[in-house]
Amino acid sequence: MNLTNKINKFIFRGYDIRGVYPTDLNSDVAYTIGKSFGSYVKRLGKSSAVVGRDNRYSSLELANSLIQGILSTGINVIDLGLVTTPMYYYACIKLGNPTGVMVTASHNPKDDNGFKFAFDERGNARGEMIEEFRDFTFKMDFEEGNGALSTYDIRDEYIELHKRSLDFGNRRIKVVIDPGNGTTSIIAKELYEMFPIDVEVIFGESDPNFPNHHPDPCVEANLDALKKKVLETNADLGLGFDGDGDRLGVIDENGNYIATDKYMIMIIRDIINKVEKKKFLYDVKCSKSLSDEIERLGAEGICYRTGNSYTKAKVLDDKLPFGGELSGHVYFNDKWPGFDSGLYAGLRLLEILSNSDKKVSELLNGINEYYSTSELKFKSSDDRKFKVVNHIKEYADEMGYNSLTIDGVRITFDYGWALVRASNTGPNITARFEAKTKEQLVMLQNEFTNLIKLYNS
Repeated sequence: MNLTNKINKFIFRGYDIRGVYPTDLNSDVAYTIGKSFGSYVKRLGKSSAVVGRDNRYSSLELANSLIQGILSTGINVIDLGLVTTPMYYYACIKLGNPTGVMVTASHNPKDDNGFKFAFDERGNARGEMIEEFRDFTFKMDFEEGNGALSTYDIRDEYIELHKRSLDFGNRRIKVVIDPGNGTTSIIAKELYEMFPIDVEVIFGESDPNFPNHHPDPCVEANLDALKKKVLETNADLGLGFDGDGDRLGVIDENGNYIATDKYMIMIIRDIINKVEKKKFLYDVKCSKSLSDEIERLGAEGICYRTGNSYTKAKVLDDKLPFGGELSGHVYFNDKWPGFDSGLYAGLRLLEILSNSDKKVSELLNGINEYYSTSELKFKSSDDRKFKVVNHIKEYADEMGYNSLTIDGVRITFDYGWALVRASNTGPNITARFEAKTKEQLVMLQNEFTNLIKLYNS
């Protein structure tokens, strides 16, 4: 391990550090980032940091190098070992230490890796916080010292948190869960079998090659095997989890994919009369079905920018009882401490069903339906994607369209909306479209995808 200034600046993204191993991230880069992180937080008056890692094949090497870099600045390190990201979050809470790094690339391909990190009580670094840290890193002005290394096992306390935060009814539910060979494999089966539910597991072995499907449960194609198993076993629902365990995908009893914004409708309908503050957060990708339902229930919806680091901070800062985003991150802040966990989010839906005689599909009866696309991705280099989105913003202004620019540009029409934004997790432009009719949806999609291709060429 050696210090290096040969670091790709584009690994410093909007919500975290993320790149390809070993091209962008290797032992030297991890050691340097650890040295920088330790120096940065030491100057903030911190004395220790928490570190965890997911099950990717490069995570142990990168975590060890990162830890050595942090220790070399005089900052103590508490090593959690192999944990899901939600387990890391809870360890930070139990230890009373908000400073730390989780080594993970979440749902990215197997050769990617990265660092989610927090300097202090502000939560995961994001936006300008990451830009400042990037510039600090490239200055190579680091502290020296000899920190102490210790370990901590959060597993039992994390399981106990679930026991305290759930109240199952008398109806016994049958569920199929799919860890996708990701890090939830280390705890999912044990955790779910502690509750009065019948559990079947597919792809439950930890395997960093993700041999069965890509570890992103909010891409419907990745849940095909889960759909089949739900139908084969006559299960009440299926639940899929991403690579580091902070996101959820849902399949109903008929084998249909339930998008996160519709999952959020089911949750809000359940808790609306159980919480004092009736405000709920959703991101710019979410369907109007959700905002319509929040309004129908007499509550207030807050449309916010996409990104786990942003949405979670907003829910906690505004003391909202619940919020989420289309990508599968949801935040319970009622009887759960506000961080995103796919396993817990799935258990909350099981809890609702156990106290009801309804099927999953019936929990969505009466909602307003719209025609919408999935989240569409267009490959675009990291130095070009933001320029393309700016061109779309300029186009919307020239056309006199009604635009929301909190995150990319969301253009609203009487009959629907179009969203174009630069991905903060990879070299992509993402887009989503929704309308009242199929014809209007096609018209919207054609208009803006043609513009994306034009400006991206």
